[in-house]
Amino acid sequence: MICVRVNDESYSYDIHSLIKAFYPEEDIKITPMDTDKNSDSDMPEFLVCANKNNISIDLEGRSIRNIPTDNSLYEDRAAYKSELKRQIYLALSEHTGKELPWGTLTGIRPTKLAKTCLDNGMNSNDAINHMKEFYLCSDEKACLATEIAIREKKVIDDIGADASGYSLYIGIPFCPSRCLYCSFMSYPIAAYKKEVARYTDCVKREIDYVASAFAGRRLDSIYIGGGTPTTLDADSMVDLIGYLKNRLDITSIREFTVEAGRADSIDEGKLRAIKSMGVDRISVNPQTFNEDTLRLIGRKATAAETIRAYKLAREIGFDNINMDIILGLPGETMDDIKYTLDNIADLKPDDLTVHSLAVKRGSKLAEMLMDGGKITDTDVMLRNNVIDYDEAMRLTQETAASIGLHPYYLYRQKNIRGNLENTGYAAEGKAGIYNILMMEEVQDIVALGAGTVSKRVYRGDMAGRIERCDTHKDLMLYMDNIDDMIERKRRLYDA
Repeated sequence: MICVRVNDESYSYDIHSLIKAFYPEEDIKITPMDTDKNSDSDMPEFLVCANKNNISIDLEGRSIRNIPTDNSLYEDRAAYKSELKRQIYLALSEHTGKELPWGTLTGIRPTKLAKTCLDNGMNSNDAINHMKEFYLCSDEKACLATEIAIREKKVIDDIGADASGYSLYIGIPFCPSRCLYCSFMSYPIAAYKKEVARYTDCVKREIDYVASAFAGRRLDSIYIGGGTPTTLDADSMVDLIGYLKNRLDITSIREFTVEAGRADSIDEGKLRAIKSMGVDRISVNPQTFNEDTLRLIGRKATAAETIRAYKLAREIGFDNINMDIILGLPGETMDDIKYTLDNIADLKPDDLTVHSLAVKRGSKLAEMLMDGGKITDTDVMLRNNVIDYDEAMRLTQETAASIGLHPYYLYRQKNIRGNLENTGYAAEGKAGIYNILMMEEVQDIVALGAGTVSKRVYRGDMAGRIERCDTHKDLMLYMDNIDDMIERKRRLYDA
């Protein structure tokens, strides 16, 4: 553990996130400056002082950074926070000899900063230099963020992300089984099959609300995710999508996605059903093509079954198929990653999302790593993965480029391995529109179903303000309180 004492606790979150990025295997404890150090403790201790006249950082009583500031900077809270993070980064980089690929950036949307540069009239070179100089990003990540921002801006400008547009998300919280790394709300379909009809009836009631509250507004994209939506049978899928189409005006949508997700939830009947209902984009997600890893992480479908499901979707006529893979799964080596990428290259999906493993609170993986404070077998596998994350990311970029895919959206997560990112690559004209609109926060996202979060993006005098409301994560609480779930949305969008 590393103890960090601070004189201004309002910066605790940013300080914690940045120090954690330098020491990913350590617990970081933030305490007030006046907290006495335990004399018996041998854990490293940082002192971070954010003052009007200077920023100082000490380690074990030794000054490693002391930079004068002025009162005007201190009064501009956002600018001061950026400078505080810069100084912490420079101090820790010098102390550890490490450089972080994303510099001082710890948020999930680094491309928003590059897009802001472009929106403010900077050219691409100016935006890249700003990312490098102001946020201390590496040349590679500054270029990547700017390249993606340019592609995102083109899609957003084409759609016209104005106040009239919105997107719809529907969450289906059922899965064949729960994956080791998953922290999303998920209920095994075998045990909850009797609740499906009641659940979809609740979602229909939310659709009724949207039909009334958003009448006259332009629906740009629909995304049905989960969970695994294709755990629903074909009739249930047709019923739900048919209800949606009857209640909402979908004549303007640019994209209709259903996450088919896992091969053990896909069959010909379901694929034909969702295709007949106008779905034009699906996901068939292997995560890895290595059988040992698939068994370890709890995915029942084999690699061969995933390949068959993908080819079946092609035969049925889907011409925009996404595949997801995860770098850094327990026990995997660089050879395993290369094998997965070779399979991806053979299949040639239209969209490839590359995730760096993030150990998320609430996942089985996180529980295993914290099993009574003991080092578990999974922990050993993770800590001893023979993975060069920079090299793995480079290989994925090369593989994507070799099949005509270009980076188009990006986000980061807490506790992400290698301190890297999750990146979506797509063929020309096949970029996931919902992914861009959701990640760049340029329009309202109305999210239906248990465990979802709706988002309102304000305009005009309140531009830049974003408000959210959630629904119960617990399936039964969501259904038992469906009137309240709808009322939450009404309060959000009517305010």
